[in-house]
Amino acid sequence: RDGFISEKDLEDMWASLGIILDDKFCAEMVKVSPGQINFTAFLNFMGEKLAETDPEDVLHYAFACFDVQNNGFINQQQLTNALTQLGYRFSKEEINQMYDVAPMKGDSVDRKRFIKLIKYVGDFEEEA
Repeated sequence: RDGFISEKDLEDMWASLGIILDDKFCAEMVKVSPGQINFTAFLNFMGEKLAETDPEDVLHYAFACFDVQNNGFINQQQLTNALTQLGYRFSKEEINQMYDVAPMKGDSVDRKRFIKLIKYVGDFEEEA
């Protein structure tokens, strides 16, 4: 856990999602990065991939399970718990990097704006 995502980390992440890829695929993912991949770069990279593959409504459904009050916001502690206890377990540094860029309102992530950040790599409207 050095704060950077390696080829092995990518393989493990895909495997945790039930997707087994050959070594060449993950090597290509690492190769397209201009430097080491940190969590923010990974989010941007995956955002580009999501823009190509996953419709926005799929992301809304995925994040809706964390929006327990159905108010458009995900409690920071609940999201942190999920990220540290389910599937790939994010480090404290990775979570801090995410919250550095996540659109927050108080102690909650604005779900719709966060999805737009992921999907469109930062192309979301600032809150008025």
